Amino acid sequence: MSLQVLKQWAINLVLALVTLGLVVACQGGESTVNQPTAVDCTEVEHAAGTTCVPETYERLVTLDGVTFEYAIAAGLSPIATAVGGLMEHMSEQVAQVKNVGQTGVPNLEEVLALKPDLIVGLDDNQGAYAQATQIAPTLLFHFEHSGQWKDSFQRTSAALGQADAAQQTMADYDARMADFKAQMGARLDNLQVSVVRIYPDTINLYLRDSFVGTVLQDAGLARPTAQDIGADEAKALFDNPIQTSISRELLGQADGDVIFLWTGENTPEAMATAQQKLETLQQDPLWQKLKAVQAGRVYTVPSYWIGSGPIAANAILDDLFKYLVEPS
Repeated sequence: MSLQVLKQWAINLVLALVTLGLVVACQGGESTVNQPTAVDCTEVEHAAGTTCVPETYERLVTLDGVTFEYAIAAGLSPIATAVGGLMEHMSEQVAQVKNVGQTGVPNLEEVLALKPDLIVGLDDNQGAYAQATQIAPTLLFHFEHSGQWKDSFQRTSAALGQADAAQQTMADYDARMADFKAQMGARLDNLQVSVVRIYPDTINLYLRDSFVGTVLQDAGLARPTAQDIGADEAKALFDNPIQTSISRELLGQADGDVIFLWTGENTPEAMATAQQKLETLQQDPLWQKLKAVQAGRVYTVPSYWIGSGPIAANAILDDLFKYLVEPS
């Protein structure tokens, strides 16, 4: 029997014993499991069902980087999280908590050992839901695409009892946006910002309702026509609500007064391949003809530009101040 099979057997055994204890308690015995009651929890509907969320909790575990960012931005302090790619902008926070596996495949044995009193994640953790609910009250939230980050953040925060804190986070974000617009002044007029991602095998444009697209909308920045496409239209045209691929011959669609681009990938190998593709692109005569390239206004940015939460949005705003308000 492999070590992995033994670990899974141990998890199942412990969870079964917890469940048995609850059943015995419900049949008249005195429960030793600290479960919330109708008096000290609030029922919340979510993507996987209905869960009674404790009014107070101290040992929150998140199952992915998105809900981890939401929790931090709403003023909470998770004790652990499953991790995935594109969390570099939260590396300091991640380093301070327990790592409990990868997004989509959390290590429930480690989660169980931490004795959480609440677990939260996105609905791509459905495979872990049945077992997670036997460890602690568990919430999973639907997340279609990153452009819906504001609604998703506020909905998740409200379920966690942090609606006011989330509202303040967004108010602070809006105030920073107002400051950005004031400092840009007339420079906002007719300034078109292009957003380009270099994959190992394609060149992609990020569209109006992508995560970064919503931040640029909030900043009052216009997009090139080929990128000024909403989610519904993009879904119909490209079968993707937030981005589309272009060929070398269509590089003109990547042009703008300013180009922000990145090569963010989840593995070192893919990152190296994408970086090599970028270096080849930069030598292409069609790329060198773009007006942003000729004006020296192409800026390589980190992977938080494809984030999905308030911390990443504020990091993008930092870059907008850096490159547009205070250009070197």
